[in-house]
Amino acid sequence: MEEIIKNIQKENTKPKLLLHACCGPCSTQVLEELKNYFNIDIFYYNPNIYPADEFYKRSEVVKELVKEMGLNSKVYVEENNPKEFYDYVNSRKDDHEGGKSCFKCYKLRLKKTALKAKKENYDFFTTTLSISPFKNAKWLNEIGKSLEEEYKVKYLYSDFKKKDGYKKSIDFSRKYNLYRQDYCGCIFSFKERNLEKPD
Repeated sequence: MEEIIKNIQKENTKPKLLLHACCGPCSTQVLEELKNYFNIDIFYYNPNIYPADEFYKRSEVVKELVKEMGLNSKVYVEENNPKEFYDYVNSRKDDHEGGKSCFKCYKLRLKKTALKAKKENYDFFTTTLSISPFKNAKWLNEIGKSLEEEYKVKYLYSDFKKKDGYKKSIDFSRKYNLYRQDYCGCIFSFKERNLEKPD
């Protein structure tokens, strides 16, 4: 990512970036880190999120954050369609957080982002997911690379958790008084969280 940004600075351009956002808190530091180098719009596509009211709550927090940060960014909210997630990642029920089924979930969301980026003529696409310590940046970059090759839209390689990215996102969430969820989003992580909670 740093090399890509150096090249952008040399060229004195500000490319269009479509940022897949999983939630507001994870978007904070990512937007802060990228806003000076890209014209950023946000794509909220997360059919994995359970229950429905959680899906809409997180999408509203993303919109709230854009206003709080004073950004001139469009926020595209893709229709909630949990069936897309269950059909694509039906093995998640037998897997665990961070397991192979999560790879499929990353791919589902990044593929939709790449397609949107191609359709709307963005120069780059990427995701906020790598800011989480529970998300595998190597997998995300691997998927991004394959989608870049398939759809001919540049992927911004990243691991936003580096350089205290995750900690900074927590600090920003407090600054903007954002709702912070305590599970990844899918029904399986929701159940896992409840099992881990003490009685």
